[in-house]
Amino acid sequence: MRPILMRMVHDFDTETGAEPRIRQMLEAAGVRCTRQRLLMASIVLRRKQHLSADQVLALANQTRQVVSKATVYNTLGLFARMGLVREVIVDPQRTFYDSNVTEHHHIYNEDDGTLTDVGQDEVRIEGLPNLPPGTEVHGVEVIVRVRIRPV
Repeated sequence: MRPILMRMVHDFDTETGAEPRIRQMLEAAGVRCTRQRLLMASIVLRRKQHLSADQVLALANQTRQVVSKATVYNTLGLFARMGLVREVIVDPQRTFYDSNVTEHHHIYNEDDGTLTDVGQDEVRIEGLPNLPPGTEVHGVEVIVRVRIRPV
């Protein structure tokens, strides 16, 4: 495991719960604070990052708590519905949970599976298609897919 992820998991104190900032974020979003939700929030919301559900599951289970895969998926879905994370679906089998909930875009590296933030002002979109009657634009997200250029 990468050192930063190890440090992140070990910084979480399962005896006293998540740091107060994490608890406050959950409460402000209307999320009931359970031990497992606090654990997952401390993993996902600690810094700006993109994690898959499997990565969250692996990190959570390295603590003294055991969390099921269903709990991870349900909790991440709840966090997304409550606006704590953004769900970024890069393909039907790969979803990231992004702790940066501001409007921005992404670069997805298909070779190594990394997702990188791209500022809203770094992408220019000119014109949108005609919208169905009675609808309005809720948002536009761009995912630029890249691969390492063959030699």
